[in-house]
Amino acid sequence: MKEVILIKLGEIVLKGLNRKNFEDRLVKSIKHRLHKTGSFKVKNSQSIITVTPVFEDIDMDEAAECISKIFGIAAFSRACAAEKDIEAIKQTARDYLQETFLSTSSFKVEAKRSDKKFPLTSPQIAAEVGGYLSDCFPDAAVDVHNPETVVTVEIRDDAAYIHAGVIRGAGGIPVGTGGKAAVLISGGIDSPVAAYMMAKRGIELTAVHFASPPYTSERAEEKVRELLEKVSAYSGKMTMYTVPFTRLQEEIRDKCHEEYFTIIMRRFMMTIAEKIARQNDCQALITGESLGQVASQTIGAIACTDAVCHMPVFRPLIGMDKEEIIGISRKIDTFDISIQPYEDCCTVFTPKHPRTRPVLKNVIVEQNKIDFEPLIEEAVENVKITEI
Repeated sequence: MKEVILIKLGEIVLKGLNRKNFEDRLVKSIKHRLHKTGSFKVKNSQSIITVTPVFEDIDMDEAAECISKIFGIAAFSRACAAEKDIEAIKQTARDYLQETFLSTSSFKVEAKRSDKKFPLTSPQIAAEVGGYLSDCFPDAAVDVHNPETVVTVEIRDDAAYIHAGVIRGAGGIPVGTGGKAAVLISGGIDSPVAAYMMAKRGIELTAVHFASPPYTSERAEEKVRELLEKVSAYSGKMTMYTVPFTRLQEEIRDKCHEEYFTIIMRRFMMTIAEKIARQNDCQALITGESLGQVASQTIGAIACTDAVCHMPVFRPLIGMDKEEIIGISRKIDTFDISIQPYEDCCTVFTPKHPRTRPVLKNVIVEQNKIDFEPLIEEAVENVKITEI
């Protein structure tokens, strides 16, 4: 038996004249992501992408797990290919689904005939295969209204495919079709989720992390790298820029009023991140802020932060509560890493009473107490680059 994976496209099918660009990008992504699993033939035809292993010893469980994390895929099925002959289809269905039917109490068969030259209609195919499977597996009752298992037979140009179940895909659109952006990544729960959500909208990611040794440890930076590895299972490879931020934070501590520490720090972060973004041809910044979650995430504080930016800032979590964000972090397997007790630089010199309604002109007055331009340039020049 020859097992394949049939991939159903998502919102790509709604695209107009540039649909082929999205499909080509998705096929390229599938080939690249499956490369470590083994050799596959990837074919796009009739709005279905067929992934066929070149060799029989390929781990299809691993391949399916990989495909489940590729954006642009609405759903997929593990299927078995058969000759386009009704007897061959019935026998293949029996052999391929034998293990499934051992634990199935009821089933029905659906048929889809894309190849109209096939001599039987869809209802006839379903009746033939259903009757045959009922004879082969008498313990499984036929139930056309609420079956435990739905067996699908798809008659396509190249072969007939049999499968019993659709697996939900990652959704979204292929990474790279939405442009490039730099995500400010900390070791917390929110920013990895923000990175994941923007990658789902086709954004190719560059990561910017701020480290403040000796106030933050090497283990905190390693934690961020582990978080990005989890995100990269969905987004694909990315580059992480670790910015030395200690001198700027010490200058803020020594020369600025305490209640402005956080907002000025955020403004410097955005300035540096934008410089790195432009060096990498990024068109936007991404942050993990949720409105009102902490003092630096009020409308006034966000406005003061954005005042230093000259490119769009995406905040995909802005209207979400913490439980919603945690739910996604568990889904993408970043939560347990995020809660490890290694502090990032956002917790360094945290004011006791941060200003929640800052006035921009007052923030600028405080910020200008620092000769910050040379320090910003120094930080950008001394970034550490890590490939994820």
